[in-house]
Amino acid sequence: MGRPAGWMKALTGRSPMKSPGAPSLRRDVEREFWRAVARGLTSEDAAIAVGASQAAGSRWFRERGGVPSFMLTPLAGRYLSFREREEIALLHAQGAGVREIARRLGRDPSTISRELRRNAATRGGKLDYRASVAQWKAELLALRPKTAKLVANERLREYVQERLSGQVRHPDGTPVPGPVTSQWKGRNKPRRQDRRWATAWSPEQISHRLRVDFPDDESMRISHEAIYQALYVQSRGALKRELVACLRTGRALRVPRSRARQRPHGHVTPEVMISERPADVEDRAVPGHWEGDLIIGTDRSAIGTLVERATRFTMLLHLPRQEGWGVEPRVKNGPALAGYGAEAMRAAITAQMTTMPEQLRRSLTWDRGKELAQHVQLKIDTGIAVYFADPHSPWQRGMNENTNGLLRQYFPKGTDLSRWSAEEIEAVAVALNGRPRKTLGWKTPAEALNDQLTSIEQAGVASTG
Repeated sequence: MGRPAGWMKALTGRSPMKSPGAPSLRRDVEREFWRAVARGLTSEDAAIAVGASQAAGSRWFRERGGVPSFMLTPLAGRYLSFREREEIALLHAQGAGVREIARRLGRDPSTISRELRRNAATRGGKLDYRASVAQWKAELLALRPKTAKLVANERLREYVQERLSGQVRHPDGTPVPGPVTSQWKGRNKPRRQDRRWATAWSPEQISHRLRVDFPDDESMRISHEAIYQALYVQSRGALKRELVACLRTGRALRVPRSRARQRPHGHVTPEVMISERPADVEDRAVPGHWEGDLIIGTDRSAIGTLVERATRFTMLLHLPRQEGWGVEPRVKNGPALAGYGAEAMRAAITAQMTTMPEQLRRSLTWDRGKELAQHVQLKIDTGIAVYFADPHSPWQRGMNENTNGLLRQYFPKGTDLSRWSAEEIEAVAVALNGRPRKTLGWKTPAEALNDQLTSIEQAGVASTG
């Protein structure tokens, strides 16, 4: 004999629910996970930080498209938390009554009574209250799935898809096929390969253009965030997932802002920021403070530039290809064979800087490029303190930027810089240092540097005499 119809409703006051099996990780754990991601942690590190597996973190990150929609807001106090449910389970197992439990938790007795009945496990036809099962059932009942606007409104969906992925056309309306591209495989845009040609409007452009094209039709309205969620969030997938390839970034997943800020500059720590640089560097009164950067050519070729702030003296770094360039296949995180990897840059700067006396090796201010990731070893080798400019602040190395512009007369953009030998690059540096400068009273940088070297020698003779 089976149980009579409606027995679950009579026992718990709710409709039957499927068995949870092993209850999934709680929503508040996922909430803490997204707070950790917002601080800049990777999905794997954030999962470990909250006590979840790396696989769970990757799944959460993928299912929500890389950015949480509501997970950062704290729960209102009107809802029972998991800690309170643990306290209820413990007190209930000890035989405490509903009013005693309510008094200890500061809740209404009806809340406790309803919780013990509605969210209890019902295996064996009896009410058995366990905190983990109760939390799982409460979270399941709290879901209020809402049909996405792009699912319900076909005309709006077609408008959005056409602006995202519509064909590029000639002025007469005939389509332009564009390059042949491989099928989208769920990954970011291919590096340095052809991408599909499409109208490629941004979600913000689509959202605002709807008001222009349909000023009197309120049904043709959608926010740019709703379009992003339709593309990236699995549960809101009204648009085809491969349409993310039509966005400018071409990312398969969205990247939290804090992580995007941190990723490329892990070698730049607070103590080597330009704000920590000595104040006397600014007035150029004391020689020995340098600015540095790279000028980039085709096929990952480059030349390093070093400019002394007081004398405008320029030194160029020859960065030849490493053995195996163009022969061995490129390996992710492998050796930098192009010539301006961190190891090659440190060696090149050390070779040039050690030709200068110690008094002319006070500091070096560099862009935030990873080619100077070995700045700590560089300081040990040369004794020169290294500082990094702020992001997107080229004026903080204005002398170097100006010099790079002068060098483009000899090394234009779009040319292969690896074809020039060290002697030829040195000849260009000599030519540049031989130009008289108005700011130096029409002296040349070479003459200004020679004056500094002479004064250093005289000071050394005077101190020994």
